[in-house]
Amino acid sequence: MNALLAACLIVPLASGAAPAAAARACGGHPLDFDADGRPDLAVAAPYDAARAGSVTVMYGSGEKAKLTQKGAEPGDSFGSALAVGDFNGDRCADLAVGVSEEFAGERVPGGDGNGVVQIFDGSPAGLVAGKELKLVKPSSDRFGASLAAGDLDGDGRDELAVGAPGHRSGGAVTVYGMKGRKAYQITQKTPWVRQGANVTDQWGASLATGDFDGDGRDELAVGAPADSVSKDGQGSVTVIDVRGKRARFLTQSTPGIKGAAEKWDNFGASLATGDFNGDGKADLAIGVPGEGLSANQRAMDYGDGTVDVLYGSRAGLRTDRTEAWSQNTLDGRPRYYDRFGASLAAGDFNGDGNDELAIGVPGEKAVQVLAGRSSGGLTRVGNLLVKGKGQDFGASVAALPGWERYRSLAKRPPVYGLVVAAPDQGIIMYAPGSRRESGRVRLGKVRQLDKGTGLYGYTFG
Repeated sequence: MNALLAACLIVPLASGAAPAAAARACGGHPLDFDADGRPDLAVAAPYDAARAGSVTVMYGSGEKAKLTQKGAEPGDSFGSALAVGDFNGDRCADLAVGVSEEFAGERVPGGDGNGVVQIFDGSPAGLVAGKELKLVKPSSDRFGASLAAGDLDGDGRDELAVGAPGHRSGGAVTVYGMKGRKAYQITQKTPWVRQGANVTDQWGASLATGDFDGDGRDELAVGAPADSVSKDGQGSVTVIDVRGKRARFLTQSTPGIKGAAEKWDNFGASLATGDFNGDGKADLAIGVPGEGLSANQRAMDYGDGTVDVLYGSRAGLRTDRTEAWSQNTLDGRPRYYDRFGASLAAGDFNGDGNDELAIGVPGEKAVQVLAGRSSGGLTRVGNLLVKGKGQDFGASVAALPGWERYRSLAKRPPVYGLVVAAPDQGIIMYAPGSRRESGRVRLGKVRQLDKGTGLYGYTFG
């Protein structure tokens, strides 16, 4: 499998042995943990070893390393979330690992964990254990159930946002690394957020970052898929300018957003950012996997699913030209158990400079891929329905750049490959992208990349 990783994901920059770690320096590449100029992939298995959890790092060289938590206990769920960013400013990519079910004291049978986050620092020798983050007054917060990295203050260094959807206020997000300030907790009750809060909202269950207005600072999108604004479990997304202390509330009832808010839609269950129209501003894809499209669907059924897309502009995310995607207009057929939009990832699979959107459809054991284009953004033309092995293929997806991304003289946009997991069976699959001057998307043959246990592939970093 190590040889397959090196062959499928990354073409080595040069033949022969890699340079000694001591001779390397970090190059500022966003997915390179070991400074060898190749992107690396982290794969979480939070149910490994009696649910203590583990994370497998697949280095671009073909080497693999298994990360676990010091003092791990059954039930901790190490790997419940992952995020990659340069948190210490040394130009090596670092890895944050959520351990959402760890208890600070005695484990409460059947109770939600307090949660911690373990940082692993990138270095020329690979990832090494760094500091641990935790709340000062832990409760049944599930701190670390979601993570996102981005430059929220414009200082060129990534901050880390940590979701705690079980926080007593209905959910919370804590931001670490903001210039000139300590850890900063935000909830729906924060004065400049000003939202109604219910203990069951799960505010912070999903997170994503992106520069939606092109000002050089990322904004933070916070999903609350169980938010009962006017209907039980309809869901919401809050877009936050952390530095400017501004918040924007989005639901399917927001004017311009297509679709209608219904019970158990779970709007905001998944989030992804990418530049789908190549204008230099991030766009936001919002998964609504509980959306019902089939006739006679019952309450609490899984849902056919849809995905709403909002495009960035100088004024931030626009709601006057949003899109709602479903299998009603794409390859495939919507079914009440498909959960279209349960997972999302963005990456340029054809090298034309515009991101594509990969949409997990685990109920159909598939991933739907929509092409991006400079004129109009995402298009249904040439959309792909990618099938793979595993009962829940598509439950998690990621886009991984090819080796070209890190060549200093590369003049063309990099081509990404699609990584897909069926975590129930612990199967990781990979389909390489290919450069297409036409702007269409064509993925190579889907092949098995790795296999593990304990919900291996639950999430990627």
